Amino acid sequence: MALLLPPGLTPNEVGFLCEMELVTVIPRQRLDSLELLGGPTEALKPPFPAQLPLWLALLLKRQKRANISPPPWLSVPALEQILDFETDNNFAGVFSPSPDLPAPRSSVNMPEDPYLSNHTLEMSAPFLKDSSTSRAQENALPYHWLELSHLLLTHAADDFDDPDSVRRLVRDLREVRMSKLRKGFKVLESSAGVKMNGVGGMEIAEVRGFVGGVVDGLRRINKSREEARRDQMEEGGGFGSSGRYADDDDDMEL
Repeated sequence: MALLLPPGLTPNEVGFLCEMELVTVIPRQRLDSLELLGGPTEALKPPFPAQLPLWLALLLKRQKRANISPPPWLSVPALEQILDFETDNNFAGVFSPSPDLPAPRSSVNMPEDPYLSNHTLEMSAPFLKDSSTSRAQENALPYHWLELSHLLLTHAADDFDDPDSVRRLVRDLREVRMSKLRKGFKVLESSAGVKMNGVGGMEIAEVRGFVGGVVDGLRRINKSREEARRDQMEEGGGFGSSGRYADDDDDMEL
């Protein structure tokens, strides 16, 4: 008998998906292109930077064959700017913006379809091509920002100018954003939904179980309330009808 798995991704699964993000590496040794499932990688030629999947970059870092260049948003000035936005009272309940989607490109040799536009996107969230490389935006957090920063600070801390300050800012940013999420859950009891634009993958995985439990509990409470209301209406209608019948019997006796 198969075990029932909880809906959604677990934090470990989200961290595994994060390792497919592209990062910028500075190679120390030459390495030919590798044929992977996602396509061939760039050939490494020191000292020219190249883009590699995070899992491969961490492997080369562990073997001391390459250094990892932190993305621009994982620097002290950029994190301070994002933290100021998150703590600004004018943007209460609003998360920092996500990276911009790439500009659409014209479709080539595509069959005409009235339901499809003539343009398509090269990539969509959460896996944007340049969301974690050296060409990433400084004032935007990618979808896998939390797990990516944890992996880089754990395995490539020497590649940061000030890893302690970056680690502190990431921790403060995580606490502020989780506080916003908890405040947003107060509207779950009403019919309104929770606006989660800009929330990262690990943040969603961490709160999924709590939110799911709260929603299920509210559904059971509302269901019991609805059943009790229906029982009261039925009982009220029964009493009214029995009283009407009793009056008709009295009239007949007279």
